[in-house]
Amino acid sequence: MSIGPRRPAFYVTVLGIGFVLGGFLSALMDRFLPQGPAKEFFTWTVSPSIGPFHVNLLVVNMTLGPIGIQVSLLALVGVVLAYLVARSLF
Repeated sequence: MSIGPRRPAFYVTVLGIGFVLGGFLSALMDRFLPQGPAKEFFTWTVSPSIGPFHVNLLVVNMTLGPIGIQVSLLALVGVVLAYLVARSLF
């Protein structure tokens, strides 16, 4: 085990890898599980979003958004798995 706090880049990397792994697992389960309660449970997602934001800089007027993220149960499982693997490696 390492001594001292880890760098923020470590946690951001683990979160990114975990969400990608979880998204892959969610897409895999969505494709191969038959219709039923297990498929609904494992592929259920929450999709919060913010926006659109209107920015008027007098010279440039633009609209940004909406920006959203989809979080599923398997995405959270992917984050936990990525953290456990990264913690055991480093």
